[in-house]
Amino acid sequence: MKVYIIAEAGVNHNGCMEIAKKLVDKAKEAGVDCVKFQTFIARNIVSKLAQKADYQRKQTDSNESQLDMLKKLELSFSDFVELEKYCKSKEIEFLSTAFDLESIDFLNSLDMKRWKIPSGEITNLPYLMKIAKLNKPIILSTGMSTMGDIKAALTVLRDNGANDVTVLHCTTEYPTPFEDVNLNAMNTIKNEFDVEIGYSDHTKGIEIPIAAVAMGATVIEKHFTLDRNMEGPDHKASLEPDELKAMVSAIRNVEIALGTGEKKPVESEKKNMIVARKSIIAKRRIKKGEVLTEDNLAVKRPGNGISPMRWFELIGKTAIEDFEEDELIKL
Repeated sequence: MKVYIIAEAGVNHNGCMEIAKKLVDKAKEAGVDCVKFQTFIARNIVSKLAQKADYQRKQTDSNESQLDMLKKLELSFSDFVELEKYCKSKEIEFLSTAFDLESIDFLNSLDMKRWKIPSGEITNLPYLMKIAKLNKPIILSTGMSTMGDIKAALTVLRDNGANDVTVLHCTTEYPTPFEDVNLNAMNTIKNEFDVEIGYSDHTKGIEIPIAAVAMGATVIEKHFTLDRNMEGPDHKASLEPDELKAMVSAIRNVEIALGTGEKKPVESEKKNMIVARKSIIAKRRIKKGEVLTEDNLAVKRPGNGISPMRWFELIGKTAIEDFEEDELIKL
């Protein structure tokens, strides 16, 4: 199965459509499968009293509220209609995460191929039910979650008609320290819930999503930006375009390298078997009729003679002809 790679533009457009379109261009150039944004009405998702996360305070105006920050990052529904059309023109899949019920209704009008549920909504029952009833494939992020949270969310989704759910392991910290990744939890989720699994990454660099693919991830999500030095909550934990391209290339190489799982010599290495393996040869000159022993036999390259695995089969037999030193033994 080809790994589905999501380039998470998120709110890294900083509320600017020109930047949003540039992000689409860079995602296409990188070779990802999909570019994803975030659709929300700020007043619908945070109260006036909601505080910012620590990482948001560091990257934005520390005096503004979370509501004020999100208002500056909000794109209108008409903006998303334009973005979806722009993605089609660039032949890259458009995806956006809805953060409120009104935004779900709007995005449903765009007939997206799949839905992405963010970590923060995994305990939002009305939200989960509404998306499940759309009968589309779902990708569920699980940052900050226990196995109980995941089980409860999957139960809601499945009970309301969602039959195709991929679960992403995730750590909701920006950037995520390597010691907090706990990548083995991805396969714990797979084994416990019998689901396709993937990984949504917030670490610096590209090695962790590549490792996740080697461990069986079928979906990878990674934030990216035009410039990590831009002001905004997510830029510092995002890849720049060249890094995104390198990640995609590495994932595609790992994907190919995983192969079928059947262990056998492949065509490219068969020609090296004679060179690298060894045969039973004459350690010194052996006369016809002489008994073959450990004193007159040796094991050396090339490997086009009798295999050393037959060593004890030869010991005690008599030479059928004269053999010169280093000559391959024949039976």
